[in-house]
Amino acid sequence: MATVITEKLSRLFINVRQVPQLLAPISPSTVSSSEVPKVFWKPYIHTGYRPVQQTWCYYFSTLFQQHNEAINVWTHLVAALILLLRFQQLSQRVDFGQDLHAQPLLIIIVASITYLTFSTLAHLLQAKSEFWHYSFFFMDYVGVAIYQYGSALGHYYYTIEPSWHEKIKGFYMPAAVLLAWLSCAGSCYAKYQYHQSARLLSRLCQELPSGLAYMLDISPVVHRIYTVPPSERADPALLYHKCQVLFFLIGAFFFSHPYPEKWFPGKCHFFGQSHQIFHVCLVFCTLAQIEAVVLDYESRRQIYSTLQGDLAHNFSALCLFTVTCSVLTAAYMARKVKNKLSFKEE
Repeated sequence: MATVITEKLSRLFINVRQVPQLLAPISPSTVSSSEVPKVFWKPYIHTGYRPVQQTWCYYFSTLFQQHNEAINVWTHLVAALILLLRFQQLSQRVDFGQDLHAQPLLIIIVASITYLTFSTLAHLLQAKSEFWHYSFFFMDYVGVAIYQYGSALGHYYYTIEPSWHEKIKGFYMPAAVLLAWLSCAGSCYAKYQYHQSARLLSRLCQELPSGLAYMLDISPVVHRIYTVPPSERADPALLYHKCQVLFFLIGAFFFSHPYPEKWFPGKCHFFGQSHQIFHVCLVFCTLAQIEAVVLDYESRRQIYSTLQGDLAHNFSALCLFTVTCSVLTAAYMARKVKNKLSFKEE
């Protein structure tokens, strides 16, 4: 009897020792572009790709490994953690639950954390397969649409001057919703239909709606910068607003142009990609924007409470509508990708 029990315990111990081996990620080594499907290729990046069809554990473990998406992951992950900490600090002095005028501030902070988190997950996990590559970036585009709406709302609610509010109040928020959704839909379609081919059509679908959305969203900021009286030019919020515009424009350049990897093809597989610079600029843009909106929330209550009245609930409903439309669009495009890949396999 004792022998039987000993043998069973021995087998159990052996099985337990094998568990870490079963859960351990497959080899963390990266591969060249020729070893992954074309959909994963990046212009002028010839190596540093992660192998496809590995375990989810493997892709999560690559958070701490070198590959051509590592810096893209960490830039937005760190920024999301910084904003979470900032939100925790703000919640100690801002009553997000009871103060009606704090709802737009809550929306832009949550929208910023959402897009940063979705981007982090997309760059970390998209290498799992072709289907997940598309699906995670569709999710990323949903996050961008939510952030675009949050930015538009923050600028319209807190930053806008009464004279500009009078001119655009009839169409600004509906147009912001439409352009945020078009940005998501256009990016999803460009990813699905064109990817690396037909670059002009791809950029037209992706960048035109986003560019129009930014021009609309930033108009209250630009108007305020150019019309502010000399006595208010020292307002710290204006400095943050100027910084967010500057960082966005620099980031937009690097998003649209593959520099410096075009100058050094095959040399920027880990560090020096234009998309990495875009990420860094977008992070600084977002952090500056949040600080500017917080300052406007704290110092301009008399202005925005008069302009906006009790419309905060309506803007929250519009946010929910934007999220719903964007999620449904991404889900629809993911289904089209699944059908396309299934047909290709047949």
